[in-house]
Amino acid sequence: MLVGSSPRRVAVIGGARIPFARAHGAYARVGNQEMLTASLKAVVERYSLRGQRLGDVVAGAVMKHSTQWNLAREALLDSGLSPETPGLDVQRACGTSIEAAIAVANKIALGQIDAGIAGGVDTVSDPPIVFGREYQQLMLRSFRAKSFGERIAPFLGFRPRHFKPHFPGTGEPRTGLSMGQHTEKMAREWQIAREDQDAFALQSHQHAHKAWTEGFMTDLVVPYLGLEFDNNVRGDTSMEKLARLKPSFAKDGTLTAGNSTPMTDGSAAVLLASEEWARARGLTVQAYLTYGKVAAVDFVGGEGLLMAPAYAVPRMLADAGLRLHDFDFYEIHEAFAAQVLCTLKAWESEKFCRERLGLAAPLGPIDRSRLNVKGSSVAVGHPFAATGARIVATLAKLLAERGSGRGLISVCTAGGMGVTAIMER
Repeated sequence: MLVGSSPRRVAVIGGARIPFARAHGAYARVGNQEMLTASLKAVVERYSLRGQRLGDVVAGAVMKHSTQWNLAREALLDSGLSPETPGLDVQRACGTSIEAAIAVANKIALGQIDAGIAGGVDTVSDPPIVFGREYQQLMLRSFRAKSFGERIAPFLGFRPRHFKPHFPGTGEPRTGLSMGQHTEKMAREWQIAREDQDAFALQSHQHAHKAWTEGFMTDLVVPYLGLEFDNNVRGDTSMEKLARLKPSFAKDGTLTAGNSTPMTDGSAAVLLASEEWARARGLTVQAYLTYGKVAAVDFVGGEGLLMAPAYAVPRMLADAGLRLHDFDFYEIHEAFAAQVLCTLKAWESEKFCRERLGLAAPLGPIDRSRLNVKGSSVAVGHPFAATGARIVATLAKLLAERGSGRGLISVCTAGGMGVTAIMER
């Protein structure tokens, strides 16, 4: 059956990841499968899962080769889990691993499985580089030919242009604009000043640096290929240093390399289970994943590309019967400092909340001292599909250390989508 007699609470046991590394650096010679395997192994070892059969491992990557069509399954086969553990690939751009966590959680809640791992990985250093469609069609003509002459003939049609490689990009197919260019438009619409973006980025670096120096990250991150920490974190940056950086996406723009997330390689994974499964193995529950919501916006028609979480969160709050200020922690993915600030400003706007969300009053401001308290993507880095699992593991530990409380997760994605979740303890 698809569902048991009643939904079960979904426990977050904890997570692990490898250090996030700037692209074309520490992880330049490895790919998605190796990195995802490393994070899965870390979870397996930490929670004594070697040889155990889990209900499912759900994971994915945004930038991957066509040969990685079964990435989650291939990675788990080298992780130490029982080879009888299934694997499922998912992909929702930057929301991939939070979507994976919600997928695993739903299976647990419905009684289909007792435990599973959600994860994500991405590498900018090992991108799929291919030739164009004309090259492909010539090769296929040769493949389909019946005679030797017919097989040879297409090769006579090759021209130098056919050997021009096609690199993957981050541009939106519908608009031709990059995510940064779209966010520049959002920053102008919402009047987000450069100085405010730099100040937000500075705080992200300060929080992340403090999290590392105080040891918060020690049991969340395992060394990999000689790297022991997130190498994008800049504890010594300053407003003066950030102010010297030139705009990255428009000559008169406000987004820079300093207030935007860097291109990053890395992976992360998190273990979820039913309370009964965890109790039987003596595993401590850090938190519970209680709600999830996804939304999309018409970014071609005029809404900001990365504004979908501004819509998903109030819908999720309505499901949960909660208000925006009913949270002890806010984990909002920092694709760009400007994108976070646009979202926060939208929730404070009476006009936006009335006209676009259909609310009688603004959602209101949040307590900024509760926002991304251990740093987030601008400082830590953003391997696209891995960020959600990083956030789930971080928030679970924050709630466990606090002893009680509630946290909100918000992740914007390419394609004008957003994935949100609530965790509680």
